[in-house]
Amino acid sequence: MIVGRHIGIAMVLLCILGVSGEVLAAQPVPAGPQGLLDAARRGRAEAVSQFIAAKADLNVRDARGRTPLLIATQGNHVEVARRLIAAGADVNAKDELQDSPFLYAGAEGRVEILKMTLAAGADLKSTNRFGGTALIPACHHGYVDAVNVLLATAIDVNHVNSLGLTALLEAITLGDGGKKHIEIVRVLLEHGARPNLADKEGVTPLAHATRRGYRDMIALLRKSGAK
Repeated sequence: MIVGRHIGIAMVLLCILGVSGEVLAAQPVPAGPQGLLDAARRGRAEAVSQFIAAKADLNVRDARGRTPLLIATQGNHVEVARRLIAAGADVNAKDELQDSPFLYAGAEGRVEILKMTLAAGADLKSTNRFGGTALIPACHHGYVDAVNVLLATAIDVNHVNSLGLTALLEAITLGDGGKKHIEIVRVLLEHGARPNLADKEGVTPLAHATRRGYRDMIALLRKSGAK
């Protein structure tokens, strides 16, 4: 009987865990500053609007220094982000890891939110914990759409991060050499990326591409005057 009871309890727990997302979404949102953070985390746009209407602090921080907008960006809750930005949430507010809604949206290819942060005055010169602009990790991760959005701005295509890498170098050295990274190398060069700007060890983009056997990248670099 005890074994059967334990099995029954386990089944109930599994059922609860299986619908945990639905249960979480249906739970009431707490009042106070924690409520706005919680609503942003759960993607509860209507609840967020209620906090906005009540003049809540839109840049309240959680224990990790994240604002509701950064939390919404990390969850890719586009509508929540739209309402927070429209209400004046700070798109450049950084957390303990030096991530901001703008930097995170660029780095993780959250294109819709990225566009909104740019329209709201994103700081193109702001940098992450590696000293890189939003463009550099976007190139690293192969987010072509995000790269194109950022290259349509005045962002510095030749910015060098604290690791001594540019967007072009990261696309070559940290990418997989596939179609996405080839396209990124192409558009970077078209937008003025310096093909001979080497890393801290003096290794050029062409040398890195040659070491890895990235033929298409080699051809693009040489066409742009790489040596």
